[in-house]
Amino acid sequence: MPSRASDAQSAGAQGLPEIHTLQSGRQRLHVLPALGGALAGWEWQRERKWLPLLRPWSADPAKLYATACFPLLPWSNRITGGGFDFNGKHYPLAPNRAGEPYPIHGDSWRQAWTIVSQAEDRMTLELDSVRCDGNPYIYRARQVLTLRENALEIELRVTNTGEETLPYGLGLHPYFLHDVQTRLQFRSRGVWLSGPDRIPTGFSRELPAGWDYNRAAPLQGGLIDNCFEGWDGLAMIEDPTRGLRLQMHTTDRSGYVLMYRPNGLPFFCLEPVTHPIDAFHQPKQPGLIALAPGEDMVLLTRFTVCDIAQEPVRATTQQTSLAR
Repeated sequence: MPSRASDAQSAGAQGLPEIHTLQSGRQRLHVLPALGGALAGWEWQRERKWLPLLRPWSADPAKLYATACFPLLPWSNRITGGGFDFNGKHYPLAPNRAGEPYPIHGDSWRQAWTIVSQAEDRMTLELDSVRCDGNPYIYRARQVLTLRENALEIELRVTNTGEETLPYGLGLHPYFLHDVQTRLQFRSRGVWLSGPDRIPTGFSRELPAGWDYNRAAPLQGGLIDNCFEGWDGLAMIEDPTRGLRLQMHTTDRSGYVLMYRPNGLPFFCLEPVTHPIDAFHQPKQPGLIALAPGEDMVLLTRFTVCDIAQEPVRATTQQTSLAR
């Protein structure tokens, strides 16, 4: 169906980016094309109430990390060294987020996307990027958002429209809600440990205490901002307080997933990505794909939802900041 006029007018009246809404069955999806092609929310209807399945947008256009989910391209996470070397040439990159010493998460989240088609349950967004922030990348990105039966499917594609071959990567940055009863499970064979700057210092098959999600485990504990390796592309989230089960599945088989678990906040991120942190400076640049002019790559991710038995709410002292 067309974008909701009420949403668009309300946003415009407040000087905020327009929100475009898809709806199918018990699902609603709110999209922010002008704000990095991000999602403002994904919701599930139970009786007459709409439950957020991802952390809702904070409605602050100055905080680009306060959305429900946003695409990562033409790379994910941080790149050190002021840039990268490829095919005997150095490509400089500048930091692109205030307070962050390294360029992070590519540049598509910093640019407005365009709606090229829309139906009741489907929207296609595109972005033509030409050396954003002075970086070397020239590309066309396409994001297809589809509401299927009890599921949200996101197809993210990037095509090198420049004149030289460059290494590319893709990812998604969803924010999931949690409380003391929420349980997360995903497979991994180890994790990349990091220093204070969150850059990897070495791979460990022994997971630190409280970091093992090979079996369902809670999300309380200290900070995790690390890349896990050996992921099979499937993750499960049980939320008994709200009576919900979410599953995330990606067809990519690179084996990498990034986890951000801030201490004391009611959300966490589990990011399907095609390469580890700072892959540009690792031997053989693992997970990065060298795309020649005209070549493309794609990341397909599906999020499914279903109702489960609801359990009584337990007291929690979590804060509500949406700083990241």
